[in-house]
Amino acid sequence: MKRMFFILMLLPNTVFAQADKSEVWSAFNFFIGKWEGMGKGEPGESTVERDYQFVLDGKFLQAKNKSVYKPQEKNPKGEVHEDWGLLSYDRQRKKFVLRQFHVEGFVNQYVLDSLATDGKLLIFITEGIENIPAGWRAKETYKILSDDEFYEIFELAAPGKDFELYSENHFKRKR
Repeated sequence: MKRMFFILMLLPNTVFAQADKSEVWSAFNFFIGKWEGMGKGEPGESTVERDYQFVLDGKFLQAKNKSVYKPQEKNPKGEVHEDWGLLSYDRQRKKFVLRQFHVEGFVNQYVLDSLATDGKLLIFITEGIENIPAGWRAKETYKILSDDEFYEIFELAAPGKDFELYSENHFKRKR
């Protein structure tokens, strides 16, 4: 009898784990793979590379990003920006949570704010940012343009201010 109880207790987790890999993550399957493109914004013009993959038995979507800004008038030394992201599904809140770890020491925690019914527009808004003065907010918008192309807009808002464009990237799937 104890064995049957144990099996019945595990069944909901097993069923959710199967749904977790297919239905729950379906809006993000598009991103899996390697991407490259161009960017522009406050730090100047850049080349961008990104890699998305499911990790830890498909429970998380990992993103590794690298932006290389050439030396230019606005940014005479140029710069290399890197960040890693982990997207998880919070079953308690029934929300996707994106945590980004930036080479500069910032950690942004976003929540998926909206997802278009056709799945081609995703908007994440921060619910917290570490290592920056209180009150700052960030927004990431992803626009899927085709099967092999998407556009990303990153916006920041100072305390009490509206969001302003910081950078935008245009990605194409790398073959």
